[in-house]
Amino acid sequence: MPSIVESVGEDVHELSEGDTVIPIFLPDCAECADCTSKKSNLCSKIPFEVSPWLPRDGTSRFTDLKGETLYHFLFVSSFSEYTVVDTANVTKVDPAIPPNRACLLSCGVSTGVGAAWRTANVEAGSTVVIFGLGAIGLAVAEGARLCGAKKIIGVDINAEKFETGKKFGVTDFVDSRSCGDKPVRQVINEMTNGGADYCFECVGMASLVEDAYACCRKGWGKTVVLGVDKPGAELRFRSFDVLHLGKTLMGSLFGGLKPKSDISTLVKRYMNKELQLDEFVTHEVGFEDINKAFDLLVEGKSLRCVIWMDK
Repeated sequence: MPSIVESVGEDVHELSEGDTVIPIFLPDCAECADCTSKKSNLCSKIPFEVSPWLPRDGTSRFTDLKGETLYHFLFVSSFSEYTVVDTANVTKVDPAIPPNRACLLSCGVSTGVGAAWRTANVEAGSTVVIFGLGAIGLAVAEGARLCGAKKIIGVDINAEKFETGKKFGVTDFVDSRSCGDKPVRQVINEMTNGGADYCFECVGMASLVEDAYACCRKGWGKTVVLGVDKPGAELRFRSFDVLHLGKTLMGSLFGGLKPKSDISTLVKRYMNKELQLDEFVTHEVGFEDINKAFDLLVEGKSLRCVIWMDK
């Protein structure tokens, strides 16, 4: 959910009390070599590291009722009516965008759209394959649609997701459990006459990354990894294939987006009725029903559930 700035520290100059902002887990300090370059969104001044999450000075601003230290989850701690966030993790947005739509750009939808737009740089008329049609995969489809992809193939084990996929531009579908004796990579290579221009892994399984790589076209195919497998999971490729097939395999954190500049572009595209956000919101609940929101997600009944603090 977007937030309203209540107050700012003495060294904060880009934001003011009353500004509408989105907290974002990926820092954008706007100062280091990475943040000032167009080539990366991985801040080196405030590196993104997995737990414990604390502000850049290494001290928490939160305690529980017993005085015990609480950490700043993903740098933003958004399951709270009030939070304290580093300016590097806050992006100012147009206050005209509805809050229950702006929040989708803090992560998730922005990650998928950005992966197609910024990381892969999907070209008009191209062929795209997406492994996994959850919210991230559908957001990739939306990004590919905006980029002008001609064919967008969705791969999933749940055929019930296919009708929803059509809303986001998916043109063809593969139920990976209904391919008969053929491996899914063979089915897709046949559908694409030798491989897709772009493949996206949006589930978090090493085996699917390998399938995606096998499905992208030799010479120029790109495979973008958005999911993450369990710790220690390994990818296996034959070194000769990496050499002579000329494919690209790359990861994408937050879809390659630079929060301070790219989020405002996505807001404008939504306000101009180009970017679909409404279709991602399947449920809305009050904060007291936060556990229901998680249940809906685990049960696969929700794409995105908006949690309101004041309902």
